[in-house]
Amino acid sequence: MSLIEKGKISRIISVDTGGTFTDFLFFDNGHLKSLKIPSTPADPAEAVLEGINTLLGQPAKNYILLHGSTVSTNTVLERTGARVKLITNSGFEDIIEIGRQNRPQLYKLVGHRLPPLVSRNDRQGIPGRIGPSGDILEQLDANDLRELPQCLEDAESIAIVLLHSYANPEHEIQVEASISSLGIPVSVSANLLPEYREYERTSTTVTNAYIAPKMAAYLTRLEHESQAERVNLMGSNGGSLPVTRAALEPVHTLLSGPAGGVIGALAWSKKGGHDHIISFDMGGTSTDVSLCPGTLTHTTEFEIGGQAVAVPVLDIHTVGSGGGSLARMDPGGALKVGPQSAGADPGPICYGKGGEGVTVTDAHVWLGHLPTDGLLAGSTSLERSTIEPHLQYIASSLGCGLEEAAQGILKIADSTMERALRVISVEKGYDPSGFSLVAFGGAGGLHAASLADRLGAAKAIIPPLPGLLSAYGILSADITRETSKTVLIPSSRAEAQQDINTIFLGLEKAITNEMESEGINRESLILERWVEARYEGQSFELRVPGASWVSTFHTLHEERYGYQLSDQPVLAVTLRSVASAPGPEFELNLLQESSNSPKSTLTRVFLDGQWTEVKRIQRENLSPGYELPGPLVITEYSSTTWIPPNYRVMVDQWGSLHLTRIQ
Repeated sequence: MSLIEKGKISRIISVDTGGTFTDFLFFDNGHLKSLKIPSTPADPAEAVLEGINTLLGQPAKNYILLHGSTVSTNTVLERTGARVKLITNSGFEDIIEIGRQNRPQLYKLVGHRLPPLVSRNDRQGIPGRIGPSGDILEQLDANDLRELPQCLEDAESIAIVLLHSYANPEHEIQVEASISSLGIPVSVSANLLPEYREYERTSTTVTNAYIAPKMAAYLTRLEHESQAERVNLMGSNGGSLPVTRAALEPVHTLLSGPAGGVIGALAWSKKGGHDHIISFDMGGTSTDVSLCPGTLTHTTEFEIGGQAVAVPVLDIHTVGSGGGSLARMDPGGALKVGPQSAGADPGPICYGKGGEGVTVTDAHVWLGHLPTDGLLAGSTSLERSTIEPHLQYIASSLGCGLEEAAQGILKIADSTMERALRVISVEKGYDPSGFSLVAFGGAGGLHAASLADRLGAAKAIIPPLPGLLSAYGILSADITRETSKTVLIPSSRAEAQQDINTIFLGLEKAITNEMESEGINRESLILERWVEARYEGQSFELRVPGASWVSTFHTLHEERYGYQLSDQPVLAVTLRSVASAPGPEFELNLLQESSNSPKSTLTRVFLDGQWTEVKRIQRENLSPGYELPGPLVITEYSSTTWIPPNYRVMVDQWGSLHLTRIQ
């Protein structure tokens, strides 16, 4: 059975909280409604609750709330989390500070690294030791355990990380029991990440403890005041998770919103027959990109705010370039764009909220790519005249005209985003010409053609409701749960496969029971087995499917690195079991074809050194089969798409726009 029991709930609200806007999709008895309202960074719940009340009225009843949240992300980036105390083995209190000793700035004599989330004085070492095979080398001291609560009284959250707890969690269980009377949130590494590599496990557990109190308070309020029948959070791995687990393990929500965008991009592109895509999500403050070579790509090598987080996440690369990115002159007289952003308040100058820094959005408005009545179906009027004095300062500094300065801002923003796209494609051995660039976010359509051109992508695709695609991905995502265990089993062992199968069965039993306790029907679950493997002596693993994992690893290793060692054993490092259940069931209708030409008006755009009138079309007036040459401005509620002169646009049966270069 899906998330929605047929006949009981037919309304779902999907919410994605962004830096500038909070986006809503409302699935109401077979119909989709959309809404965008300004975010409330000081209290993100305010915008979420306001949007729910706007869509449903009060009291809001009989609906499910699906949410992509930025609370955990911002808590880490802004360093506004709880005071954490770390309990670890004596002598290993500084693991979280030593890290991997990687130099953050390679060519600086003295590099700068952000401090850990737990201070040196808040790290408590205790005697006791478990070996890598799970043997108890030194028992915990009962007196030390009795004294622990007194040492932790001023903590707001606690992280427990002991050596080799992935092999035997007994000591961590004892420590947790000894401090249970404190009533403080506790993060236990054996529950959160039962995998080896003590630094990554420590950093992940501390990060979870750091954000848990704020996330729990936010979700408790949201669950209570939203009055939803059920609340699910978008997880960083591309699947949703229940609110209770999100509150206990918020580290799984650090890429909550961006993950929804990748899910939505792949879902829409597959409808049109394109499964090799590069998702390009350009919002107000940042741009998120991800490579999907037929399927989602995951990684456990993830870092946020200087903190390593080793839980599985979608492989997303983020740069500080968005519609709200600020342009400025650096001390050397060069034009810079981002990563600083105007955010939701005051926002771009053209919003009329007192902004003074010229943004990427302001540049588009000045050049005519974004008409002044083109935002949110004209409900928000943009003020072009207020941009001029601020843009004039940049133009005077550069010794050029206003239009040339605006074009320069866009070219620099494009360069930043192009580098991000090459990081996830060319630098990983993929030829962009075999991929389609799926552009979305409020500003994605304004840069889609230029970036597809720069990257050499086959085409650019703008899905329907591009400014709300993350909300669509959250709406359509499966419910997932992952569990893992480090095993370090070489393929040369006589009973290796038998041992691996036995461990997988144990993981699957545990994960199935957990999801069933959360209200998911056991029969609806789809189970996947993954092995993270490497050649013995290597430092990092490749993730391969559990079936025929040895031969698959050899093949993948050759694809990735150009060679394989087929005569050497492969080491199964970590086994990972993934369970998923279908998300909400809903259908979207195909668009009806039309033989009539789309209605259009004219708008002025600065093009080839002069102001030119070009066609402007509302997207809802486009029907499948239309093929129109640029230059062209396509406006809609959640976004605007700019088609330059060297591109044409074709509309498919689902309403997606396909942008291809005119030969």
